[in-house]
Amino acid sequence: MVLESSNAKKLLSKLARGNGHGEDSPYFDGWKAYDSDPFHPTMNPRGVIQMGLAENQLSFEFVEKWIRNNPQASICTAEGVDEFKDIAIFQDYHGLSEFRNPVANFMAKVRGNRVKFDPERVVMSGGATGAHETVAFCLADPGEAFLVPTPYYPGFDRDLRWRTGVDIVPVVCESSNDFKLTREALETAYEEALKADIKVKGLLITNPSNPLGTVYDRQTLETAVAFINQKNIHLVCDEIYAATVFAEPGFISISEVIDDDPQCDRNLIHLVYSLSKDMGFPGFRVGIVYSYNDAVVSCARKMSSFGLVSSQTQHLIASMLSEDEFVESFIAGSAEKLAARHRSFTKGLGQVGIGYLKGSGGLFLWMDLRHLLKEKTLEAEMALWRVIINDVKLNVSPGSSFHCSEPGWFRVCFANMDDKTMEISMTRIRNFVLQNKEATKVKKQKFCWRQSSLELRLSSRRLEDIMSPHSPLPQSPLLRATT
Repeated sequence: MVLESSNAKKLLSKLARGNGHGEDSPYFDGWKAYDSDPFHPTMNPRGVIQMGLAENQLSFEFVEKWIRNNPQASICTAEGVDEFKDIAIFQDYHGLSEFRNPVANFMAKVRGNRVKFDPERVVMSGGATGAHETVAFCLADPGEAFLVPTPYYPGFDRDLRWRTGVDIVPVVCESSNDFKLTREALETAYEEALKADIKVKGLLITNPSNPLGTVYDRQTLETAVAFINQKNIHLVCDEIYAATVFAEPGFISISEVIDDDPQCDRNLIHLVYSLSKDMGFPGFRVGIVYSYNDAVVSCARKMSSFGLVSSQTQHLIASMLSEDEFVESFIAGSAEKLAARHRSFTKGLGQVGIGYLKGSGGLFLWMDLRHLLKEKTLEAEMALWRVIINDVKLNVSPGSSFHCSEPGWFRVCFANMDDKTMEISMTRIRNFVLQNKEATKVKKQKFCWRQSSLELRLSSRRLEDIMSPHSPLPQSPLLRATT
């Protein structure tokens, strides 16, 4: 007999019954809207275009060419079958040595070889999600917390908190200084945590920033290092977008900063890395914990048995990253493609008066739609977001889902689609903005008519023409949402 769903749920653990995963966020709701009505150029041309997923699909041509030229790298080909048995039965959670070495070298090359990484400190995990959770388990107990600057990636609420019981204390950053992290903001958040009787165990920063697309300058990184050393708390640096930097200012790793700071306690410094963003391999689930703390390395390696990278994936990645010529051409080629797409997309936004936070990295923009809000409230932001999802058919993510303190900012991803789909998305954005401008103009004219009791006259065309079913500018969905 099948139990009633409510009764079946009562049989589960508190963790399973809870809502700690955070799937009720607008960030994930946008994905669900896309999944239920996905855009396809021929099968569903009016569907939702996915602009809420930070994937790098612009550089696959480099990888595909390498795979065609190196069929032996896979154990599932005639050329690689001789190694099938040894790779298939391998299960040491330290990982293949031939995997850890090229990964460490790749991390160094991404950072311009200005810093070196020890392969013995490379610990595998199931993507950056698993890496973050592992670090949280290693550094904090349930009820303790990490400081995290806002706006921050919504998945951190899941990765750091859901199964660990660890909490997040937001460090509020604001648009008045381009959301830069300051010592004052850090001190304020730290003091508020102490007043709430919350023990702070660390600071987590994302560099380049998700969702801002900005990189930390050396002074800000030095400020963060000085702060955590003074408080004797950990610094976790998420650098999973390190190779997506395509313009100046360039990327500076926390590893470079501590190399120049002999006073820094290296036991407090930890990196999270993956190949999901830099190489566009999220499905491979290659996450890395790199810690300067021997005890953390040891503990994380034991915990990695819960989320190992498959040996087949390790073998393929090792072969690919061992070729210096490929790695160098991939890093340079990927940056060129990201820069070109960024220029094209921002040019299109500028043509319709949409601003954005200037950045030099990441796979997204922090788009400024504050001028389209009916009022400066969270409710107005959500109303605008629903129009963009349901009527404009674009999945962009509202700033509130990233814990942004100011309504009207949206993250929009630009690297997860081909050129044609990007053109269609820009056409939808352009039409939406033009419709909104026309609707606002009509509303103002209606207001003047009501106030003066004068006949409404339009200089360019009659109101009936603008709002008729045959008009090239149909009634704005934003107008429908706010009237």
